[in-house]
Amino acid sequence: MYLHSLANRVPPQSYTQSDCWEMVQRTSILGQLEPRYAYLLERLLKKPNGIAKRHFAAEDVEQLFTRSPEQLNHEFQRAAPKLAGEALSDALERGGLRALDLDALVICTCTGYLCPGVSSYVAEDLGLRSDCFLQDLVGLGCGAAVPSLRNAAGLIAANPSAKVGVIAVEICSAAFYTDNDAGVLVSLCLFADGASASIWSGEPPKGGGWGVSEFATVHQPENRELLRFVNHNGFLRNKLHISVPTRAGEAVHSLYDQRTSRGEVIAHAGGRDVIEALRGTLPGQKLVESEVVLREYGNMSSPSVMFALEERLKQSSNKADLWLTSFGAGFAAHSCALGWSEGT
Repeated sequence: MYLHSLANRVPPQSYTQSDCWEMVQRTSILGQLEPRYAYLLERLLKKPNGIAKRHFAAEDVEQLFTRSPEQLNHEFQRAAPKLAGEALSDALERGGLRALDLDALVICTCTGYLCPGVSSYVAEDLGLRSDCFLQDLVGLGCGAAVPSLRNAAGLIAANPSAKVGVIAVEICSAAFYTDNDAGVLVSLCLFADGASASIWSGEPPKGGGWGVSEFATVHQPENRELLRFVNHNGFLRNKLHISVPTRAGEAVHSLYDQRTSRGEVIAHAGGRDVIEALRGTLPGQKLVESEVVLREYGNMSSPSVMFALEERLKQSSNKADLWLTSFGAGFAAHSCALGWSEGT
Protein backbone atom coordinates (compact mmCIF):
# COMPACT_ATOMS: atom_id res chain seq x y z
CA MET A 1 0.00 0.00 0.00
CA TYR A 2 1.06 3.60 -0.53
CA LEU A 3 1.03 6.73 1.57
CA HIS A 4 -1.08 9.54 0.16
CA SER A 5 -0.81 12.02 3.00
CA LEU A 6 0.27 12.37 6.60
CA ALA A 7 -0.72 15.02 9.15
CA ASN A 8 -0.05 15.40 12.86
CA ARG A 9 -1.81 17.42 15.52
CA VAL A 10 -1.16 18.38 19.13
CA PRO A 11 -3.34 20.45 21.47
CA PRO A 12 -2.59 24.19 21.36
CA GLN A 13 -1.55 24.39 25.02
CA SER A 14 2.11 23.55 25.61
CA TYR A 15 4.14 23.45 28.81
CA THR A 16 7.85 23.33 29.51
CA GLN A 17 9.10 20.97 32.19
CA SER A 18 9.62 24.04 34.39
CA ASP A 19 5.97 24.97 33.83
CA CYS A 20 5.00 21.46 34.91
CA TRP A 21 7.07 21.75 38.09
CA GLU A 22 5.36 25.03 38.94
CA MET A 23 1.96 23.37 38.40
CA VAL A 24 2.93 20.44 40.63
CA GLN A 25 3.80 22.85 43.44
CA ARG A 26 0.33 24.39 43.21
CA THR A 27 -1.36 21.02 43.66
CA SER A 28 -1.50 18.61 46.61
CA ILE A 29 0.75 16.06 44.87
CA LEU A 30 3.94 16.74 46.81
CA GLY A 31 2.15 16.40 50.13
CA GLN A 32 0.77 13.02 49.10
CA LEU A 33 4.19 11.59 48.22
CA GLU A 34 6.85 10.27 50.55
CA PRO A 35 9.72 12.80 50.79
CA ARG A 36 12.13 10.76 48.63
CA TYR A 37 9.52 10.45 45.86
CA ALA A 38 8.63 14.14 46.09
CA TYR A 39 12.34 14.85 45.64
CA LEU A 40 12.49 12.42 42.69
CA LEU A 41 9.57 14.19 41.00
CA GLU A 42 11.35 17.53 41.41
CA ARG A 43 14.55 16.08 39.98
CA LEU A 44 12.74 14.55 37.01
CA LEU A 45 11.15 17.84 36.04
CA LYS A 46 14.22 19.99 36.69
CA LYS A 47 17.07 17.97 35.22
CA PRO A 48 17.69 17.78 31.43
CA ASN A 49 15.81 14.83 29.95
CA GLY A 50 15.62 15.69 26.24
CA ILE A 51 12.15 17.27 26.53
CA ALA A 52 11.71 21.01 25.94
CA LYS A 53 7.90 21.04 26.06
CA ARG A 54 4.78 18.88 26.06
CA HIS A 55 1.20 19.47 24.90
CA PHE A 56 -1.85 18.62 27.02
CA ALA A 57 -5.49 18.71 25.90
CA ALA A 58 -7.00 19.57 29.28
CA GLU A 59 -8.09 23.17 29.70
CA ASP A 60 -6.93 23.06 33.33
CA VAL A 61 -4.11 20.53 33.74
CA GLU A 62 -3.92 21.01 37.51
CA GLN A 63 -7.48 19.71 37.94
CA LEU A 64 -6.52 16.37 36.39
CA PHE A 65 -4.91 15.28 39.64
CA THR A 66 -8.15 15.62 41.64
CA ARG A 67 -10.47 13.97 39.12
CA SER A 68 -12.06 10.56 39.49
CA PRO A 69 -11.47 7.74 36.99
CA GLU A 70 -14.89 8.50 35.46
CA GLN A 71 -14.02 12.17 35.06
CA LEU A 72 -10.69 11.32 33.46
CA ASN A 73 -12.36 9.04 30.94
CA HIS A 74 -14.84 11.83 30.17
CA GLU A 75 -11.80 14.00 29.45
CA PHE A 76 -10.54 11.30 27.06
CA GLN A 77 -13.96 11.14 25.38
CA ARG A 78 -13.94 14.92 24.92
CA ALA A 79 -10.37 15.28 23.68
CA ALA A 80 -9.48 12.11 21.73
CA PRO A 81 -12.15 12.32 18.96
CA LYS A 82 -11.53 16.06 18.58
CA LEU A 83 -7.76 15.74 18.19
CA ALA A 84 -8.07 12.65 15.98
CA GLY A 85 -10.63 14.38 13.76
CA GLU A 86 -8.44 17.46 13.38
CA ALA A 87 -5.48 15.32 12.31
CA LEU A 88 -7.61 13.37 9.83
CA SER A 89 -9.11 16.57 8.39
CA ASP A 90 -5.59 17.87 7.79
CA ALA A 91 -4.51 14.60 6.16
CA LEU A 92 -7.55 14.59 3.86
CA GLU A 93 -6.87 18.18 2.84
CA ARG A 94 -3.21 17.44 2.13
CA GLY A 95 -4.21 14.43 0.04
CA GLY A 96 -6.83 16.38 -1.93
CA LEU A 97 -9.54 14.07 -0.60
CA ARG A 98 -12.94 14.38 1.07
CA ALA A 99 -14.14 12.47 4.10
CA LEU A 100 -16.62 10.70 1.81
CA ASP A 101 -13.70 9.23 -0.15
CA LEU A 102 -12.60 7.04 2.75
CA ASP A 103 -13.61 3.38 2.61
CA ALA A 104 -12.18 2.42 6.00
CA LEU A 105 -10.85 4.08 9.14
CA VAL A 106 -8.52 2.38 11.64
CA ILE A 107 -7.86 4.10 14.97
CA CYS A 108 -5.50 2.96 17.71
CA THR A 109 -5.36 4.27 21.27
CA CYS A 110 -4.67 3.01 24.80
CA THR A 111 -5.20 6.00 27.10
CA GLY A 112 -8.99 5.74 27.44
CA TYR A 113 -11.87 3.44 26.67
CA LEU A 114 -14.97 4.14 24.60
CA CYS A 115 -17.57 1.72 23.25
CA PRO A 116 -18.25 2.32 20.43
CA GLY A 117 -14.70 3.49 19.92
CA VAL A 118 -13.12 6.77 18.90
CA SER A 119 -13.74 5.88 15.23
CA SER A 120 -17.51 6.24 15.72
CA TYR A 121 -17.13 9.81 16.97
CA VAL A 122 -14.65 10.79 14.24
CA ALA A 123 -16.90 9.27 11.56
CA GLU A 124 -19.84 11.32 12.85
CA ASP A 125 -17.91 14.57 13.24
CA LEU A 126 -16.28 14.41 9.80
CA GLY A 127 -19.27 12.95 7.94
CA LEU A 128 -17.78 9.65 6.77
CA ARG A 129 -20.06 7.42 4.69
CA SER A 130 -22.34 5.11 6.67
CA ASP A 131 -20.74 2.10 4.95
CA CYS A 132 -17.18 3.17 5.80
CA PHE A 133 -15.58 0.30 7.72
CA LEU A 134 -14.58 1.40 11.23
CA GLN A 135 -12.04 -0.45 13.35
CA ASP A 136 -10.64 0.46 16.76
CA LEU A 137 -7.45 -1.15 18.06
CA VAL A 138 -6.83 -0.97 21.80
CA GLY A 139 -4.30 -2.42 24.21
CA LEU A 140 -1.20 -2.16 22.01
CA GLY A 141 0.34 0.74 23.92
CA CYS A 142 3.12 2.89 22.50
CA GLY A 143 3.81 0.45 19.67
CA ALA A 144 0.32 0.58 18.14
CA ALA A 145 0.94 2.74 15.05
CA VAL A 146 2.83 0.13 13.00
CA PRO A 147 0.35 -2.73 13.70
CA SER A 148 -2.40 -0.30 12.69
CA LEU A 149 -0.64 0.24 9.36
CA ARG A 150 -0.38 -3.53 9.00
CA ASN A 151 -4.12 -3.75 9.57
CA ALA A 152 -4.71 -1.15 6.85
CA ALA A 153 -2.43 -3.09 4.49
CA GLY A 154 -4.63 -6.15 4.99
CA LEU A 155 -7.76 -4.15 4.22
CA ILE A 156 -6.20 -2.79 1.03
CA ALA A 157 -4.94 -6.24 0.01
CA ALA A 158 -8.54 -7.46 0.22
CA ASN A 159 -9.92 -4.32 -1.48
CA PRO A 160 -7.20 -2.87 -3.76
CA SER A 161 -9.22 0.21 -4.70
CA ALA A 162 -9.92 1.18 -1.08
CA LYS A 163 -8.71 4.37 0.56
CA VAL A 164 -7.96 3.80 4.24
CA GLY A 165 -7.37 6.33 6.97
CA VAL A 166 -5.20 5.38 9.94
CA ILE A 167 -5.13 7.43 13.14
CA ALA A 168 -3.00 7.02 16.25
CA VAL A 169 -4.34 9.21 19.05
CA GLU A 170 -3.41 9.37 22.71
CA ILE A 171 -4.60 11.64 25.52
CA CYS A 172 -1.93 10.61 27.99
CA SER A 173 -2.94 13.48 30.28
CA ALA A 174 -6.24 11.64 30.85
CA ALA A 175 -4.17 8.84 32.39
CA PHE A 176 -2.05 11.01 34.70
CA TYR A 177 -1.53 9.26 38.02
CA THR A 178 0.80 9.68 41.00
CA ASP A 179 2.01 7.45 43.81
CA ASN A 180 5.22 6.40 45.52
CA ASP A 181 6.69 4.57 42.55
CA ALA A 182 9.61 5.69 40.39
CA GLY A 183 8.11 4.32 37.15
CA VAL A 184 4.81 6.12 37.77
CA LEU A 185 6.61 9.44 38.34
CA VAL A 186 8.83 9.00 35.28
CA SER A 187 5.66 8.43 33.24
CA LEU A 188 4.13 11.59 34.67
CA CYS A 189 7.16 13.59 33.51
CA LEU A 190 7.46 11.95 30.09
CA PHE A 191 4.09 11.52 28.38
CA ALA A 192 2.01 14.00 26.40
CA ASP A 193 -0.99 14.25 24.04
CA GLY A 194 -1.01 14.00 20.25
CA ALA A 195 -2.60 12.48 17.15
CA SER A 196 -1.31 11.37 13.77
CA ALA A 197 -3.46 10.62 10.72
CA SER A 198 -2.40 9.10 7.41
CA ILE A 199 -4.22 8.11 4.23
CA TRP A 200 -3.27 4.95 2.31
CA SER A 201 -4.33 3.22 -0.93
CA GLY A 202 -3.28 0.43 -3.25
CA GLU A 203 -1.66 2.71 -5.86
CA PRO A 204 0.99 5.41 -5.46
CA PRO A 205 -0.22 8.98 -5.88
CA LYS A 206 0.54 10.93 -9.05
CA GLY A 207 4.18 11.94 -9.01
CA GLY A 208 5.20 9.05 -6.77
CA GLY A 209 4.78 8.01 -3.16
CA TRP A 210 6.03 5.91 -0.28
CA GLY A 211 5.06 2.24 -0.33
CA VAL A 212 5.06 0.14 2.83
CA SER A 213 6.05 -3.52 3.06
CA GLU A 214 7.88 -6.12 5.14
CA PHE A 215 5.85 -5.90 8.34
CA ALA A 216 7.34 -7.75 11.30
CA THR A 217 6.53 -8.17 14.99
CA VAL A 218 8.17 -9.66 18.05
CA HIS A 219 6.27 -10.08 21.33
CA GLN A 220 7.63 -11.14 24.71
CA PRO A 221 4.77 -11.90 27.11
CA GLU A 222 7.31 -13.02 29.69
CA ASN A 223 8.25 -9.31 29.96
CA ARG A 224 4.67 -8.05 30.13
CA GLU A 225 4.97 -6.74 33.68
CA LEU A 226 7.84 -4.44 32.74
CA LEU A 227 5.64 -2.04 30.77
CA ARG A 228 1.87 -2.01 30.89
CA PHE A 229 -1.21 -0.26 32.20
CA VAL A 230 -2.82 -1.75 35.30
CA ASN A 231 -6.18 -0.81 36.78
CA HIS A 232 -5.67 0.65 40.25
CA ASN A 233 -8.93 1.62 41.96
CA GLY A 234 -10.33 2.43 38.53
CA PHE A 235 -7.34 4.56 37.48
CA LEU A 236 -4.97 3.68 34.65
CA ARG A 237 -1.61 3.26 36.38
CA ASN A 238 1.46 2.88 34.17
CA LYS A 239 4.05 0.27 35.12
CA LEU A 240 7.46 1.28 33.81
CA HIS A 241 10.47 -0.79 34.85
CA ILE A 242 13.99 0.59 34.80
CA SER A 243 15.02 -2.14 32.32
CA VAL A 244 12.60 -0.96 29.58
CA PRO A 245 15.21 0.96 27.50
CA THR A 246 17.42 -2.15 27.40
CA ARG A 247 14.48 -4.41 26.51
CA ALA A 248 13.39 -1.99 23.79
CA GLY A 249 16.87 -1.99 22.28
CA GLU A 250 17.02 -5.80 22.32
CA ALA A 251 13.54 -6.25 20.81
CA VAL A 252 14.13 -3.71 18.02
CA HIS A 253 17.54 -5.21 17.30
CA SER A 254 15.98 -8.64 16.82
CA LEU A 255 13.68 -7.18 14.14
CA TYR A 256 16.52 -5.15 12.63
CA ASP A 257 18.60 -8.32 12.17
CA GLN A 258 15.75 -10.00 10.24
CA ARG A 259 15.06 -7.17 7.80
CA THR A 260 15.91 -7.36 4.11
CA SER A 261 15.66 -3.61 3.46
CA ARG A 262 18.58 -1.52 4.64
CA GLY A 263 16.87 1.80 5.18
CA GLU A 264 17.41 4.61 7.67
CA VAL A 265 15.72 3.84 10.97
CA ILE A 266 12.75 5.98 12.05
CA ALA A 267 11.87 5.04 15.63
CA HIS A 268 9.34 5.74 18.35
CA ALA A 269 10.67 8.48 20.63
CA GLY A 270 10.20 6.56 23.87
CA GLY A 271 12.52 8.71 25.95
CA ARG A 272 16.13 9.86 26.15
CA ASP A 273 17.38 6.56 27.61
CA VAL A 274 15.39 4.59 25.04
CA ILE A 275 16.93 6.54 22.15
CA GLU A 276 20.41 5.95 23.56
CA ALA A 277 19.69 2.23 23.97
CA LEU A 278 18.54 2.03 20.33
CA ARG A 279 21.68 3.80 19.15
CA GLY A 280 23.70 1.23 21.03
CA THR A 281 22.04 -1.69 19.25
CA LEU A 282 21.59 -0.10 15.80
CA PRO A 283 25.10 0.84 14.67
CA GLY A 284 25.34 3.99 12.57
CA GLN A 285 21.72 5.08 13.16
CA LYS A 286 21.52 8.68 14.40
CA LEU A 287 17.77 8.75 15.20
CA VAL A 288 17.72 12.51 14.79
CA GLU A 289 13.98 12.57 14.07
CA SER A 290 13.20 10.70 17.28
CA GLU A 291 15.28 13.19 19.23
CA VAL A 292 13.44 16.13 17.64
CA VAL A 293 10.01 14.64 18.42
CA LEU A 294 10.96 13.93 22.03
CA ARG A 295 12.27 17.47 22.46
CA GLU A 296 9.27 19.22 20.90
CA TYR A 297 6.43 16.98 22.10
CA GLY A 298 7.60 14.48 24.74
CA ASN A 299 6.50 10.85 24.45
CA MET A 300 2.99 10.85 22.91
CA SER A 301 2.83 7.05 22.94
CA SER A 302 1.49 5.57 19.68
CA PRO A 303 1.56 8.72 17.48
CA SER A 304 5.23 9.42 18.22
CA VAL A 305 6.71 7.23 15.50
CA MET A 306 4.48 8.87 12.87
CA PHE A 307 5.60 12.29 14.06
CA ALA A 308 9.18 11.10 13.54
CA LEU A 309 8.25 9.87 10.05
CA GLU A 310 6.76 13.26 9.15
CA GLU A 311 9.94 14.93 10.42
CA ARG A 312 11.96 12.73 8.07
CA LEU A 313 9.61 13.28 5.10
CA LYS A 314 10.24 17.02 5.35
CA GLN A 315 13.48 16.17 3.55
CA SER A 316 11.48 15.90 0.33
CA SER A 317 14.51 15.39 -1.92
CA ASN A 318 15.78 12.41 0.10
CA LYS A 319 14.06 9.28 -1.25
CA ALA A 320 16.32 6.75 0.49
CA ASP A 321 14.62 3.67 1.94
CA LEU A 322 13.27 3.88 5.50
CA TRP A 323 12.72 1.34 8.25
CA LEU A 324 9.97 2.25 10.75
CA THR A 325 9.87 0.75 14.24
CA SER A 326 7.57 1.15 17.24
CA PHE A 327 7.50 -0.69 20.56
CA GLY A 328 5.85 -0.76 23.94
CA ALA A 329 3.45 -2.68 26.16
CA GLY A 330 3.50 -6.41 25.87
CA PHE A 331 6.53 -6.25 25.69
CA ALA A 332 6.29 -5.95 21.90
CA ALA A 333 8.12 -4.33 18.99
CA HIS A 334 6.98 -3.82 15.41
CA SER A 335 8.52 -2.69 12.15
CA CYS A 336 7.91 -2.10 8.46
CA ALA A 337 9.87 -0.87 5.45
CA LEU A 338 9.08 2.23 3.41
CA GLY A 339 10.39 2.69 -0.13
CA TRP A 340 9.76 5.36 -2.76
CA SER A 341 7.82 4.39 -5.89
CA GLU A 342 7.41 6.59 -8.95
CA GLY A 343 3.81 7.38 -9.88
CA THR A 344 2.29 6.91 -13.29
